[in-house]
Amino acid sequence: MPSQPSKWSHQRTIIFGCIVLCFPVILYVYYKPDIKLPSFNISSMIGPQPCPKCLQPQELHPNCSNREQRNDTQKIQVAAVNNEPDTILLIWFWPFGFKFGDSCSDYNITRCRLTDDRSLYNKAHGILFHHRDIHSVSNLPKEPRPWFQKWVWFNMESPANSGQIPELNHLINLTCSYRLDSHIPVQYGYLVPRTSKQETFKLPAKDKLVCWIVSNWGGHQRRVQFYNEFKKHITVNCYGAGCNHRISNEEYTTIMQSCKFYLSFENSVYKDYVTEKLYAPLIHGAVPVVLGPPRENYEHLVPADSFIHIDDFPNPKELAEKLLYLTNTMTSI
Repeated sequence: MPSQPSKWSHQRTIIFGCIVLCFPVILYVYYKPDIKLPSFNISSMIGPQPCPKCLQPQELHPNCSNREQRNDTQKIQVAAVNNEPDTILLIWFWPFGFKFGDSCSDYNITRCRLTDDRSLYNKAHGILFHHRDIHSVSNLPKEPRPWFQKWVWFNMESPANSGQIPELNHLINLTCSYRLDSHIPVQYGYLVPRTSKQETFKLPAKDKLVCWIVSNWGGHQRRVQFYNEFKKHITVNCYGAGCNHRISNEEYTTIMQSCKFYLSFENSVYKDYVTEKLYAPLIHGAVPVVLGPPRENYEHLVPADSFIHIDDFPNPKELAEKLLYLTNTMTSI
């Protein structure tokens, strides 16, 4: 899901709050300097990196861990880290170039320091690299990596929208992504219990049956193929660049609130890849009709009866018939 500025601004607090909250704990769990673990794989356990096997000892990569090389320089590094009261997380690239709050206090978290000051490289406990901004290893740090430091690979896009960079295989210690098996899993949204002091949710007035707001449009996408057949059997109010009907942020909210059902169709289908497309309609009082990973994957995130999955129906026609039936028989929606 290629992020746009408006979408990213809504997600940044959740995403970075989770990162800065989880990183000190993860660092403690995986801080075992004598361990050698396998190369980069999003589903594997990754620790301090061995040097690439293709390199001879005299050609050691400057960002490899090698305990035999530890010397007085390392002792100085240890002393500097021990004197640092906070966990330092250095953001090497701001995601998509959009900078926002760089203080841990912005996320109500203490004993940490979130910074983009690269002069702190040798003190930083962790370096956060946003995958979509790496492009090649040439814009990664040139200085040798301190032996205590973890490099964190961060990506909230699906594999379909994330080009591979093979050179990262021997450089990454920890993963941070939407995948639930990441070392630092970060979701696009979450549910919290309603307190007794909060007002009861009032369902907005509805004058549209089915809506879809879409910008990323491709004939190869499963969601576009499904939509083209689905709209033959039911009226769909389609907005966004994909439907040649651009809207503002204010219009987005108004449209979402006016719909009974919303097509929460992901642009690509991968395990755990469930974005704000699921949570936005729930916030605004529409029922999400989801296209993405299997139903079981969604049920790990929200109640099973809070959404409709297209896989529950053999074809788009029967889904359309079900939505028409629901809107004609259930006054509550």
